[in-house]
Amino acid sequence: MAMSDAPVEIGRVALVARDLERLTAFYRDDIGLAELARDPETVRLGVGDRTLIELRGDKAARIADHRQAGLFHTAFLLPDRKDLGAWLRHAAERGLRLDGASDHGVSEALYLRDPEGNGIEIYVDREKAQWPWDGKEVGMFSIRLDLADLMAATNTPWAGAPDGSVVGHVHLQVGDLDRAEGFMTGDLGLDVMQRGPGARFFSSGGYHHHLAGNIWNSQGAGPRASGETGLAEVQLLLDPGLATSELTDPWGTRFSLTRKPA
Repeated sequence: MAMSDAPVEIGRVALVARDLERLTAFYRDDIGLAELARDPETVRLGVGDRTLIELRGDKAARIADHRQAGLFHTAFLLPDRKDLGAWLRHAAERGLRLDGASDHGVSEALYLRDPEGNGIEIYVDREKAQWPWDGKEVGMFSIRLDLADLMAATNTPWAGAPDGSVVGHVHLQVGDLDRAEGFMTGDLGLDVMQRGPGARFFSSGGYHHHLAGNIWNSQGAGPRASGETGLAEVQLLLDPGLATSELTDPWGTRFSLTRKPA
């Protein structure tokens, strides 16, 4: 399923960076994004002319506590399984440490963190006809991913994130699942795709999820404190006819709802 098929899709994710140059180098050299624009305080990286990550430098920012509400991971969706295999080979060559690797039924995913602890997923979707379903909910699960098989998917060297790479979804840490669902379905107008153990998944247009919230580390967390690294804003791109706005979830995460580019 193409992201552009959904009425709402993820645009860019903005992060507060204490060490702007170090994070820029990581997202450029390790993740494979191109540097698209910069000024003394902000760097934008992405694919083609589309910004996927915006880094906002703040040398005084405190490193965010992993138990608070905020970002769980930014998930970069690659166009093809061979691209994920090429990135995995690249990660091994650069000595990057993975936090995990999972087959979710709907997708195959690799996990790691950037130098300031922000979670990252790099994944590829299976064809939508292959997605497992449990009634009206997507039957996502987590089992071991065969890394050797994935790496064997291609012999082509990694040359950076290919055209068509996007932020497929953003997974958040929240303090309460019911409040998160109320915001996602009410304020943002998304559909519930799965209610799993300690997590809920939401989407637009039948995708397995564009946004998710979990309480695995953050149950009972209150609003985030200011002056910390981590998630600053999530941009959502909307089809024509949907209302643009600026919204904030119960934990202080900002959402910018803007029109999809023509």
